[in-house]
Amino acid sequence: MTFSERISALRNITTNNLPGEQAHSDLMPVNRPFSSQVKMNAQDFRQSAVAMVLYEDGNELMSLLIQRPFYEGVHSRQIAFPGGKRDPEDPNIEFTARRECMEEVAIPMEDLSLLGRLTDVYIPTSKFIVSPHLFAVDSLPDLIPDEREVDEIIPFNVSRLLEADSINYTDMNFGNGFKQKNVPYFAIEDKIVWGATGMILSEFRTILRQI
Repeated sequence: MTFSERISALRNITTNNLPGEQAHSDLMPVNRPFSSQVKMNAQDFRQSAVAMVLYEDGNELMSLLIQRPFYEGVHSRQIAFPGGKRDPEDPNIEFTARRECMEEVAIPMEDLSLLGRLTDVYIPTSKFIVSPHLFAVDSLPDLIPDEREVDEIIPFNVSRLLEADSINYTDMNFGNGFKQKNVPYFAIEDKIVWGATGMILSEFRTILRQI
C-alpha cells in the first residue's frame, strides 16, 4: 500500500471502527482495570492530550516518541508521545494535542492532518485522562526538542508493533518502594514503552492489523 492508501485506511478505521479499550489489554499491567471503570469513581481528574504523528520515510510508515527528562515526578524518564495537559485557554482537546506537539518537537500545528482519535486512557497516579490523537504529516519538518520537556526524540517504524518479539515483560521498581512483576512493554528502539503509551500503541497495533 502507498502512504496515502494507508492514511486513508487509518482514517476510516479511527472514524468508524475504533477497537476500543479492549485493545489496551495486551499492555495493561496485571490487575489494572480498564480506564472506563476507574473513571466512573475518579474525582478531580485532569484532561490531557497526546499526538501520535505518522509520516513516510522510504516507503515505510513511521511515527515518533519522546523520552522525558529526569525530574521529581511519576513520569520522570518515561517514553511518551508529545503531549500534555489542557490549558484553560485551549478551545478543545484536539487543539491541546496540536499545541503540545508544536511546543515539544516543533511540528507546526497547521501541518498536522487529523485522522481520528484513539481510545482515552486514564492514569490513576497523576489523575490525567489522556486523549490520543492520530495525525499525519506530508513531510516531517526538522524536529527541535523542547529543552525542558524532551530529553530525546525517538523515530520508529510502526511495523515494529506487529513483530512477534515486540512485546516483552519486566519487573519494575517505583520510587515509592512499590514493585511490580511481569509488566508488559513494547521494545522499541532499545526503549521500554509501557503504561499509557504502551496501551495506546496496543490499540494502534490492533488497527494496523486491519489494513
